[in-house]
Amino acid sequence: MASRLRILFLRTLGMEIGRRCRVESIRVRRPSRILLGDENAITEGCWFWPPDARGKCVIRIGDRNYFNRDVMLDANDLISIGDDNLFGPGVYVTDTNHGIRSLERAREAPLEAVPVRIGSDCWIGAKAVVLSGVEIGDRAVIGAGAVVTKSVEAGAIVAGVPAVRIGTRGAPR
Repeated sequence: MASRLRILFLRTLGMEIGRRCRVESIRVRRPSRILLGDENAITEGCWFWPPDARGKCVIRIGDRNYFNRDVMLDANDLISIGDDNLFGPGVYVTDTNHGIRSLERAREAPLEAVPVRIGSDCWIGAKAVVLSGVEIGDRAVIGAGAVVTKSVEAGAIVAGVPAVRIGTRGAPR
């Protein structure tokens, strides 16, 4: 019942939420900039964080994804997620970096945002970090604690800091 009330509340704030979703206690900024497909499960402590500025949808989530506790999607441009993905606890995905290459102080440097795209049927392990500009292909696996700084091919298994390819996922049954 609590999930249904949360969904109703978020819809009244402009968030597009598909059918048969479960939403536990989460934090959402600018719900009108978030699109959530059908049959998604979002567990306790997740943060969906598009920027304060008004404009286009910047977090797009497909169908049948599972977000374990404390996942954070921190978007300024676009975070796009396909279908049937699993996100472990504490995963952090961001499409933005601070412009540290300039001579300005860090807090004064402009943000540099490049879209992040996560395919379908991926598994992102606990406390993994996916950084700006990364594309993760369908069926990829990201090991727990990995820091993904470069795009990952479909079916690849990556782990480490920074993440490197350690294998290939088998064909689906």
